[in-house]
Amino acid sequence: MILNVCQEKFMDVLIGWVDGAPMLVLGSAVLVLMALAVATGVMIKRQHLRDRRGKDDGVGDGESYMVSGVLGLLALLMGFTFALAVDRFETRRMLVMQEANAIGTTYLRTQLLDEPHRARISGLLVDYAENRVALGKSNVARNPQLLVKNDRLVTELWAATASAFQTIKGLDFSSAYLESMNTLIDLDASRKAARLVRVPTEVFVVLVIYVIVTAGVLGYVFVGKRGRSAAAVMLFMLSMSLLLIVDIDRPTGGGVREGQGPMERLVESFKATPGSAYDRFRIQDAGPAASP
Repeated sequence: MILNVCQEKFMDVLIGWVDGAPMLVLGSAVLVLMALAVATGVMIKRQHLRDRRGKDDGVGDGESYMVSGVLGLLALLMGFTFALAVDRFETRRMLVMQEANAIGTTYLRTQLLDEPHRARISGLLVDYAENRVALGKSNVARNPQLLVKNDRLVTELWAATASAFQTIKGLDFSSAYLESMNTLIDLDASRKAARLVRVPTEVFVVLVIYVIVTAGVLGYVFVGKRGRSAAAVMLFMLSMSLLLIVDIDRPTGGGVREGQGPMERLVESFKATPGSAYDRFRIQDAGPAASP
């Protein structure tokens, strides 16, 4: 029981540190750990040669098989983790497109409502889309007011929809309109959930441990300046790959984020074509009817 509680606390601290630490700090920590592992491997190799009272300037067949096996398994683990991170990234990217389409559809259907519901809901949708763009580009932990505004706009949108429903509840159009508004609200919850779903920390822990073990094996196997230079280049590339995976897995704090292009284009279309642009034929049709 106590062991489980300690393990959970340790994982919570580790997750918080991995999520909040800058990439430069993470990269430096990984490089330091790998350098220590290489130094340990070199010391073990020297002790082994000293015990054998001989010299070994190359890589034996057994050691060559060991290096191939270790690097092959590391590539498998890293590829598996990379696939998990990219899959979650693609999910977040597709949700941006789906949400932009849902907001655009709801906005167009809103133009069929009577005033004052049409102007009220249209204005809320424009504000909601602009806030979603800002929310997608920012770090929620640093800008919590954007998330508070988002939740407030969702509540106001549904309140405005409930008020407008009294004027359209007898029409077939009411079901389609409620469906589009429900889809918009559901996608808000889906995007929030997608930003919380991450690659399990246990996977990263195992991967980091294996990278450090691999560094120790390379330090043991590669000897001489050329061998150590090759090991250093390989370890640097491994650390860069590991940091790339961590960066992709950070929805709000990383450099690789889902693009907000569809939502930005939607906001631009709102500015270029306001709700009044859809009144042209309505005014023309109402003109002759109003004349004697």
